[in-house]
Amino acid sequence: MSASAAASMPQPAATKAQPISNVQGWRRHYLLLVLLFVYAMSMIDRQIMGVLIEPIKKEMGVSDSAMGLLTGLAFALFYSILAVPFGRFADRTNRRNLIAWCCGAWSITTGLCGMAVGFWSLTAARVGVAVGEAGSTAASTTMIADVYPPEQRSRAMSVFSLGPHLGSLVGLGVGAWIAQNYGWRTAFLALAVPGVLAAVMLRLTCREPVRGAQDARPVVQAGVEKFSEVMLSLRSNKAFVGLGLAGMLMAFSGYAIGMWNTAFLVRSHGLQLKDAGAIMGFIGGPAAIVGALLSGWLTDVMAKRDARWQIGMPVLGILLSIPLGLLFYINDSPAQWQVAGLQIPHSVAYYGAFAVFSSFWAAPVFAALTNVIVSTRLATALSVYNLLLTAVGGGLGPLAVGLLSDAFIARAGNESLRWALICMLGFYLLGALIYALSLKPYVSQLKAKKSMA
Repeated sequence: MSASAAASMPQPAATKAQPISNVQGWRRHYLLLVLLFVYAMSMIDRQIMGVLIEPIKKEMGVSDSAMGLLTGLAFALFYSILAVPFGRFADRTNRRNLIAWCCGAWSITTGLCGMAVGFWSLTAARVGVAVGEAGSTAASTTMIADVYPPEQRSRAMSVFSLGPHLGSLVGLGVGAWIAQNYGWRTAFLALAVPGVLAAVMLRLTCREPVRGAQDARPVVQAGVEKFSEVMLSLRSNKAFVGLGLAGMLMAFSGYAIGMWNTAFLVRSHGLQLKDAGAIMGFIGGPAAIVGALLSGWLTDVMAKRDARWQIGMPVLGILLSIPLGLLFYINDSPAQWQVAGLQIPHSVAYYGAFAVFSSFWAAPVFAALTNVIVSTRLATALSVYNLLLTAVGGGLGPLAVGLLSDAFIARAGNESLRWALICMLGFYLLGALIYALSLKPYVSQLKAKKSMA
């Protein structure tokens, strides 16, 4: 390139050799916990549909396919439309304020779900929840990356990734109890309130972190790059592409399993809704929390010895989870334990172990993405990543199970849902394969970023 051509190119804004973090000590841990609270509320408002499928379906007289559309595609479509614009906006604006406003918005629309007068008004309210949630996760992840150094990020991300598991625990466990005793509409109204509280806490008690404060390299002022330039850089980043495709497959299966497991226990094991919800929430939730924290700690320890463990740990967890999931779904023994008034099928022991290992992938992969993408592109990159997880995973996963269940009725009868869920485990294996193929480009991209420091 000629000197004159180079001179004509737009130059980045002023840089700093090493920005000073304004969120240190206890403040960074407090910010992490508040962002976890916000994330958990988003997942509670999303996961609660998992325990309300049966009562909503009964009241409104719709099919499994219609409920798959409501719980998956309708939500994911609008989330996907806004996720990337929100992510790009987060790279240019105050992320704390953006997340707080979004959290308040989706909490209010969750309450409106309880006021729905029919299937389509309920669908419209769920779209409102999706619009609010589209602006949260990517921006939250970038804030965490700006207050924790790379060698601590897997652990920090493992804490943040407890959000879906806490959401399952409360949304499935508490939500099922409220629905059983007071109706599904009251469940929506009651679980909308904590989200408003989370929004207020974030807005009034937390600081916006300095961008790139934990990167050992000069930082370009946010927003100087064109959106097309950022997207082209992501497309050429083989590590990002591989991790995105694998995450999409994991979310496709994970969302489907999480959304339909409660209905599976009701139909195939004859449990009451409150028992099935309590099992999924109070057994599956804590088991997944153990897996998330364990994977974050193990990944940070092992990645110091060999960077490949950043992706290797998710692969290991997935491969261990697949046979455990098969044992859970195939086991049709009527034997049950009676614990604290709950009917717990013996097969749930397999599900507990499955929940531990199937949660190994999320936190290390989020941390891996923050390790190979510069801070001024990170919110955009993570919004694209979350779009893949939500549009394909959250949108099509539950719908696919509903369609498969309806298709299997002719041969499997009441057990059609069991076989639909077994099919989802095949996508776990494909996800593990793509993660393994992403190891080499991840290490190469990590070395390239370090060489630029």
